[in-house]
Amino acid sequence: MDEGQARELLGFLHLDTRPDIKGQATGYILGLTGSVEGRMLLAGRPDFLEALLLLTGDRSLAVVKDSYHSLINLSVAAATHGALAKGLPALLHRLLDPGYAFADQVCTLLSNLSREEATCRQVFRAVQEEGLGLAQVLEAFCTEGYNKKAALHYLGPLLSNLSQLPETREFLLDRSRCVVQRLLPYTQYEASAIRRGGVIGTLRNCCFEYKYHEWLLGAEVDLLPFLLLPLAGPEEFPEAEMERLPVDLQYLPQDKQREKDPDIRKMLLEAVLLLTATKAGRQLVKEKGTYLVVRELHQWETEPDVLAACEKLIQVLIGDEPEAGMENLLEVKIPEDVEEQLQRLDREEERQQEMQSEGPGAQMGSQGLSR
Repeated sequence: MDEGQARELLGFLHLDTRPDIKGQATGYILGLTGSVEGRMLLAGRPDFLEALLLLTGDRSLAVVKDSYHSLINLSVAAATHGALAKGLPALLHRLLDPGYAFADQVCTLLSNLSREEATCRQVFRAVQEEGLGLAQVLEAFCTEGYNKKAALHYLGPLLSNLSQLPETREFLLDRSRCVVQRLLPYTQYEASAIRRGGVIGTLRNCCFEYKYHEWLLGAEVDLLPFLLLPLAGPEEFPEAEMERLPVDLQYLPQDKQREKDPDIRKMLLEAVLLLTATKAGRQLVKEKGTYLVVRELHQWETEPDVLAACEKLIQVLIGDEPEAGMENLLEVKIPEDVEEQLQRLDREEERQQEMQSEGPGAQMGSQGLSR
């Protein structure tokens, strides 16, 4: 498509364009976004992105649907985020409108936009500036049937992406709000792996805040069983070992299934590993029989990257305590040359895992091409 054809097509992307012509134009653009070449072409055209945002307010439902799906496909590329961020105020109000028919599309689009830290901050600021607040986003997520026309499962990845920001984690971990506790039941949410994975990603990010570890592991939140239960199978343990486990993990039924999604299993292990960063956290995690669950998982697991995460956790659980002054693993200062070597080893490990894997796993928070 040359510049002349692009200008002609752009001329049809207006609210006052004849409906049939406008529908053909948005359908053509949706087709373009189905190819790498088409997405690259449109990603560099803010005028097209702004026109599509405008058409999400069209009277024709078909035009609105095609416009949203085109934007979802295009938002996979970070190059589009600057232009798309201009539509954040309208998008956020539509997301939280209980009667808005395209809230799922809005949710998916916002999830894609919030993956990059810079745009994630823009989304966070817009939520605050529009007078909505994270509390209302959480309310929509936790209220069954909040929108009768939309499932809002992609609020999970959106929350996960937002929780990469310290400000979001501060809200989620506010002891006076009882926020993080509301998310815990969704670690077993069977109706949607997207929602379930988003919550587990959020909880994992919260575990980076080591000053909250004792509270998270204590009776007020009791996070550990919610992380371990999806990793547990139907194995039977000797009585002495069974008594070490949290009550929710004792005497599980013979048909107990582990989490099916390997990416989610990996995030669960990463969250538990983060909880072992401090001496107090390690002691609490060890006392609750975590090793028993992870040991059985390691024997069952077949995915290389999940096995690697499993082995890292096992090393901490059965290893000796760090020497004095290095008890907090998140605060240990690593020399630059050692850090570079570790990064190189990580890259090599990732390449080996890619070669061993049959195919790449989907990343939480991203949306595949919309048709």
